[in-house]
Amino acid sequence: MALIIDPRIVKLTTRTEVDIKRNLPHAYLRRIGAWVFLDHFGPTARVDGMVVAAHPHTGLQTVTWPFAGKVDHRDSIGSKQLIEPGQLNLMTAGKGIAHSEKSLAGPSALHSVQLWVALPEAVRDMEPTFEHLGNPPALSLEGLEAVVFIGSLGAVESPAKVFSPLVGAELKVTGLAKVPINKAWEHGVLVIEGSALINGEQVEKDQLIFLPAGEGALEVSGDSRLLLIGGEPFEEPIVMWWNFIARTSDEILAMRETWNSQDESYGKFDDEVGGWIPAPELPNVTLRPRV
Repeated sequence: MALIIDPRIVKLTTRTEVDIKRNLPHAYLRRIGAWVFLDHFGPTARVDGMVVAAHPHTGLQTVTWPFAGKVDHRDSIGSKQLIEPGQLNLMTAGKGIAHSEKSLAGPSALHSVQLWVALPEAVRDMEPTFEHLGNPPALSLEGLEAVVFIGSLGAVESPAKVFSPLVGAELKVTGLAKVPINKAWEHGVLVIEGSALINGEQVEKDQLIFLPAGEGALEVSGDSRLLLIGGEPFEEPIVMWWNFIARTSDEILAMRETWNSQDESYGKFDDEVGGWIPAPELPNVTLRPRV
């Protein structure tokens, strides 16, 4: 049965008043395939609104897909990358990485989505990597123009490195479109612009509709821009807290202490933001794995 999720509003950072619309995780929806986090921000005229100092990640991939604006990425494995609309930044944190992000003046607006993909047990402690994809492959069907920035959709497959079967794509729908989704996967569709009738359900801007595994089709009507994410159900229990994904509460505690002590294991790097973001206090409970 389809589920429609309204976003909750959070602040991007303490340095800015830019609002983030967060659809994942949600009380009624923890993940879609291996996708466990979805933030949508903008469009905002605050082109300098993204100023995020050095912070860590573990056990996940960060996926950045901008619609407007330019962002400078720096990380502790030496990556320095300007990302622009229609390009993918994919950072695989593995055992641990630190990075910062700073939007640049110039364009008329800043507008992007950022997502996390949980890494499976077999590779979650891998060495961190970074990948930039400047020209992801496209899929064109009646009423549909799609850019497949990660994973696969129909016969189109992105070269970006993934560790579980999934899809991430930007869809532009004109009139009526039938999207060739994998019936065995879970899917989510976020309305970025406009509104759409999705498999018979009216979905408004900033809402996400969840389609469980077994849906035989994805039919969309209404001129709109959409974000499609999906994948094979990810059944490993995980503990997700702040910027970390682990398997136990003790692992999270160790990750937090290592970062807050500024241990060398996360690496160091220079950027134009300066400083670093300490991890907050842990709740006074044992964090439990969730499926």
